[in-house]
Amino acid sequence: MKKHNYSAGPCILPQEVFEKSAQAILNFNDSGLSLLEISHRSKDFVAVMDEARAIVIELLGLEGKGYQALFLAGGASLEFLMVPYNLMKEGGKAAYLDTGTWASAAIKEAKFFGDTVVVASSKEQNYNHIPKGYTVPADADYFHCTSNNTIFGTQMKEFPSLDMPIVCDMSSDIFSRELDFSKFDLIYAGAQKNMGPAGTTLVVVKEEILGKNGRIIPSMLDYTKHIKAESMYNTPPVFPVYASLLTLQWLKNLGGIASIEKINNAKAALLYGEIDRNPLFKGAAAVEDRSNMNATFLLNDEAHAATFDAMWKAAGISGLPGHRSVGGYRASMYNALPLESVQVLVDVMKELESKV
Repeated sequence: MKKHNYSAGPCILPQEVFEKSAQAILNFNDSGLSLLEISHRSKDFVAVMDEARAIVIELLGLEGKGYQALFLAGGASLEFLMVPYNLMKEGGKAAYLDTGTWASAAIKEAKFFGDTVVVASSKEQNYNHIPKGYTVPADADYFHCTSNNTIFGTQMKEFPSLDMPIVCDMSSDIFSRELDFSKFDLIYAGAQKNMGPAGTTLVVVKEEILGKNGRIIPSMLDYTKHIKAESMYNTPPVFPVYASLLTLQWLKNLGGIASIEKINNAKAALLYGEIDRNPLFKGAAAVEDRSNMNATFLLNDEAHAATFDAMWKAAGISGLPGHRSVGGYRASMYNALPLESVQVLVDVMKELESKV
């Protein structure tokens, strides 16, 4: 039976990525060697890294605009530390929008470096919406936000225009919708939410904002050193970078971000339409802030939970239980999840309605 993978991460990937990755593990580029054993300094892998970095800039529409793409290790959680290390001045200040668990974790790390101002938070309402109408201090060294909140199912639909660098954690909706990416001076994203397997992190940074904070930065945490070394300052995560490249090639061949956004909008409309129509269910996030990537929803009567759980499992659905912070269910609809899988879930929800 086909599995319909709603896991929040590691994410579903295109079938062709699995097939090409599997072949590369056996014999990469007809070299007689596995991708897992080749030198990261070999001509074949240097070409992979160069193409991966270039296709990121191309897909985001940032060519010729002064941006560099990096593939690093340590996950987005390490970027919580690297961002203030590279951007917050000695005795400086940073502004953060608190919209969920990962935004809160980023704030915690920034506080080690200087005055960290939380301009707004939805924590009191269990992060069920995106705060609006906040003011960012004009003297902040940068503003940090999280575009999509995987756990709570909220997504920023608008971003502020500011006279300071804007940093955005796009871990769970990178490459899923068209934005003016030049509004952001630094974007980072763990690969495992929409781009590839766990093990690498994408950083896209406007080079001109670096080297201005007066700090002595440890080499491994210095974006400038990684840029100079073209993401090869130390041994890169070879397999995750290669699988991410394959996923980005798949996206480009599909028509790029504009094309996948239409599909993602259709998937979200289908599922949210059923959540709102079906009297057995309700959404967990504010309607205007609902995420197209992670739909969180609840049963109105938990007495139906055992029946519903048995039904979606029998339909081949995987990864649907919600995070413990919210409960209920979370359907993660990343780029590679087909519309047909969403229809399977919607059909199960309708079937439950007919049974009770």
